[in-house]
Amino acid sequence: MKIFKVFLLLLITVLIVWIDLPENYKIGKFSINPLSLDFTVFGIKVKKEFKTHLGLDLKGGSHLVFQTNTIKVNPTDLKDALSSARNIIEKRVNFFGVSEPTVQTLKSGNNYRISIDLPGIEKVDEAIALIGRTAQLSFQEEKIIDEKVASPAPVLVETGLTGKHIKKASVDFNQQDGKPQVALSFNNEGARLFGDITKRNIGKPLAIVVDNFLISAPTVQQAISEGNAVITGNFTVDEAKKLTIAINSGALPLPIKLIEQKNIGPTLGTVEVKKSVIAGFFGLAMVLLFMILYYGKLGIIASMALLIYGLISLAIFRLIPVVLTLPGIAGFILSIGMAVDANILIFERIKEEIRKGKEFEVAVRLGFGRAIDAIKDANITTLTVAFILFNPLNWEFLPQFGMVKGFALTLAIGVAISLFTGVVITKRLIDVFYKKND
Repeated sequence: MKIFKVFLLLLITVLIVWIDLPENYKIGKFSINPLSLDFTVFGIKVKKEFKTHLGLDLKGGSHLVFQTNTIKVNPTDLKDALSSARNIIEKRVNFFGVSEPTVQTLKSGNNYRISIDLPGIEKVDEAIALIGRTAQLSFQEEKIIDEKVASPAPVLVETGLTGKHIKKASVDFNQQDGKPQVALSFNNEGARLFGDITKRNIGKPLAIVVDNFLISAPTVQQAISEGNAVITGNFTVDEAKKLTIAINSGALPLPIKLIEQKNIGPTLGTVEVKKSVIAGFFGLAMVLLFMILYYGKLGIIASMALLIYGLISLAIFRLIPVVLTLPGIAGFILSIGMAVDANILIFERIKEEIRKGKEFEVAVRLGFGRAIDAIKDANITTLTVAFILFNPLNWEFLPQFGMVKGFALTLAIGVAISLFTGVVITKRLIDVFYKKND
């Protein structure tokens, strides 16, 4: 049983260190990356990368806030409309190729807003235009309205076939000239409508219109009943991709207006990361030095527990994953103080019992037992504050800002881990390394 516990402990340690490895870490000619999972179990695809996720203030990017117009929305449908708008915007952002976007709905009084974080994006204006775009697609056919005129001019009229009948749009390339085009796949109703439309328009142009702009008007060569079509034109690859994104994401269920935009350059983010690393290094070094100088061998044990605490915290940040921002790093650093505070309470209680003449083993047991109440109360209070700041239920009377939530999340995780390392890990290390006669 003891061997099994040792083996399990070693396995967990290896996994934690492996997860914590920096990306593209090299030892000589060998390159070691953090642990990643990519396999299939019972038909379910499992893919997970353990890496550090940086927020806007560290990676650079844009923070956008859109005001929604809910005047014409039925109050009973408001929740569904907001959820649908958020999902469509997230789909558009994902199609745009933004890495790890954050899209969430916020309520301020009677106003409903959609907050969007786009880390690492450079073409902000294009993203804004794409997010707010309506993208109504329709197929129109030519008809002569006034047949009494000597030379009647045909006009375009709606056929009833629109973007809602499209299952999927994708970028394709013409096999003859290699030019990019947009391939469309219709649902069952759309395939039936498209078959009827092409059947009655053989030899005539069929206009494809997006947002009242004529995109293409190919001539129908034959009836197409398979439910597939192609939009051709003088597209570049980027133009074809944007059109595909607009068609796939559909129309927003309610109007939105950009009311706030904050851009952060990647250079500033890099500088802040370096400053945070330097500050964290010196802060941790000073804490460890103080513990060692003041408590001696107990301080060394506390320092070992603190390093273990840091490794476990980073592993959990990557496991969830937690998007690290400057406030988030501040919350983590504050939790380090809580971890040190737990050790100080325990050590002072141990010293107090030793001064009363207790044996060391007895003093350790009593010190841990009597310090745990104070540690528990302090941690519960901090976790309560973190819960209020994180505001998981989005109560209006509590903060709803992303960076405040980042601070609260890292603080809560750090405090919970510090309680574990301060009480459990420290006691085990004392039992293993600290002897009475030392």
